[in-house]
Amino acid sequence: MQIKYLFILMLLFIGHNPDEEVMSWSETKKLTWKDFKAEPNQKSDAVALTASGITFGFSIKTSDKRVVGFSTTVESHFYPNKSWYFKEKCSDLILRHEQLHFDITELYARKFREKISNLQANRNIKKQLNGLHASINNELNKTQKRYDEETDHSINEAAQNHWENFIAKELMKLEQFKSK
Repeated sequence: MQIKYLFILMLLFIGHNPDEEVMSWSETKKLTWKDFKAEPNQKSDAVALTASGITFGFSIKTSDKRVVGFSTTVESHFYPNKSWYFKEKCSDLILRHEQLHFDITELYARKFREKISNLQANRNIKKQLNGLHASINNELNKTQKRYDEETDHSINEAAQNHWENFIAKELMKLEQFKSK
């Protein structure tokens, strides 16, 4: 019996360099302004930018040309060297807003892990995993955009508080799929 492994790595954050500094999402470690290391974009209307994404990889185990198993890695990452802020324009409220962008990334990593947990090894597993990855990224991007719109990029403090409570509850619902 011959066993083969196929490994594929997908990144939500296009252009990620494997040697680049990354921070994994943590329940206990929250972002600070010191984590935002890129030069601010002088042409942007934003006062801060959080670069975060889901790193996804999988391996497929085959035997006699049949798929007999698979494993995956799904991680929530923050990219300090692509994240920036204007020091003179930022506040604790804006930092909370940026942290929640990272928390939303973690929420969708958990949703992704949950969907993967329902899959069975089969000859179409690669296609299924890639489809789930594309779907999750699409949902994540829509939610990030809706979050910015509804909170007016943190200006609407009531909406910011609502989103913080909502995301905290959603994270709790999927706690069994949290980043380790």
